[in-house]
Amino acid sequence: MNEKNCSHNGLRKIGGKTLAVAVGAILGLTPMAPAALAATPPIEVAPPVTTIEFAPLVTATVGKSTLLKLPAPAARISVGNPAVADVILLNPREIYLLGKAIGTTNLILWSKTGESTVVDVVVEGTSMLQAKLQQLLPGEKNIKVSTAADSLVLTGVVSDAVKADRAMGLAEAYAGKKVVNMLQVAAPQQVMLEVKIAEVSKNLLDKLGVEITGAKTNGSWTYTLLSQFLSSGAGSLIATNGLEGVTIDAQKTDGLVKILAEPTIMAISGQEGSFLAGGKIFIPVPQSGTGGTTITLEEKEYGVGLKFTPTVLEGGRINLVVTPEVSEVSLTGTTVSIGSSSSILPSITTRRASTTVQLHDGQSFAIGGLIKNNITETVKAFPILGEIPILGALFRSSEFQNDRSELMFVVTPRLVKPLPPDYKLPTDAFVEPTRAEFFLGNKLEGAPRPESRLAPAPSAADIKPQSGPSGFEMK
Repeated sequence: MNEKNCSHNGLRKIGGKTLAVAVGAILGLTPMAPAALAATPPIEVAPPVTTIEFAPLVTATVGKSTLLKLPAPAARISVGNPAVADVILLNPREIYLLGKAIGTTNLILWSKTGESTVVDVVVEGTSMLQAKLQQLLPGEKNIKVSTAADSLVLTGVVSDAVKADRAMGLAEAYAGKKVVNMLQVAAPQQVMLEVKIAEVSKNLLDKLGVEITGAKTNGSWTYTLLSQFLSSGAGSLIATNGLEGVTIDAQKTDGLVKILAEPTIMAISGQEGSFLAGGKIFIPVPQSGTGGTTITLEEKEYGVGLKFTPTVLEGGRINLVVTPEVSEVSLTGTTVSIGSSSSILPSITTRRASTTVQLHDGQSFAIGGLIKNNITETVKAFPILGEIPILGALFRSSEFQNDRSELMFVVTPRLVKPLPPDYKLPTDAFVEPTRAEFFLGNKLEGAPRPESRLAPAPSAADIKPQSGPSGFEMK
């Protein structure tokens, strides 16, 4: 029994030692030599591996939705710009995508294993706009719609500027103000305007005034009659006898003014052109300030002026906004009183018309009926005496003035194109005189040379194009 017990106890000890060593080995607590412990490197744990993949580009249309099928299950998703596209994860393998606005964004998908996929999304409205342009503008086949960032780009060639404006309006209905206009107009864009301004003005002025001076003495009393009703006329008739006298002045003026101006100006379609043949005057204007009243000069223009804005339409039609004007400095002026002093400031008489018409190339329209007829009558008289028939004319001054004018505008728009290389100038026919022709013959222009008269006209093959600008001519 003892041996068995000893043997059993020995086995228990050995078993206990063996269990302790095994546990120590598992826990890494087995006693080791210090040198061996120092030589063993520490164990590093590798971080989890994450991969990012890029999927093909996805294109969507504004206002339309689509369904994306995923090759692998997705755990969660994120969209970069929710204002451009709306994204919903229906199930791990299906995504609902709705285009909300024109622009670009991206979509990130994460799997359960931590892998991520980036999908670029472009939302455009070009297909819908392209179809609408073909429907509403069937004659414009060259308009192309594309996108750039969050804007629409219109390219191509249109027949006139009105079509370009209509295409821009349709594009702005889809993208608001984010539209880049790169359309080109094929029609001629230079418009030359010929304007004839004709005015006839007549004025009639009649003046009649009387001045009577008389004196009568009766005893110590002296009676004097003084009647001053002169009209500042150009002529006077004076009769005097001592202290008594009669002065009669009168004036008759007839005036006739004729104005004929023919300004010609050219402008690009859609741009305003202006013309002024006249001058400028400066009118003093008082300005009140903290330091007192100061006088500033205000600039005013006068003369024959013209402003117009042409727009070339299809079929050679021209939409024209024209504003002709004729102004002149008034001879009478305006009297202005400041305190105890008064001054006469210049004033400007202006006749202006403004209208919008549509014409074909070379057609004319007239603006007439601008008639002015002013009658001014002024009578200064002595009370009661000036109202007596016949004799009352000695005690009053009369002035009659009649101003009549009529103004007419004739406007002719023309399309222009570049001149050919063989254009002629008004100075081509001038021949410089020789010294004998100038001094002996008293001629300011020489006789045509034989070679200039016999020189053949150049053929089309001999004409070489010019490198510089060659001007314009009427089409």
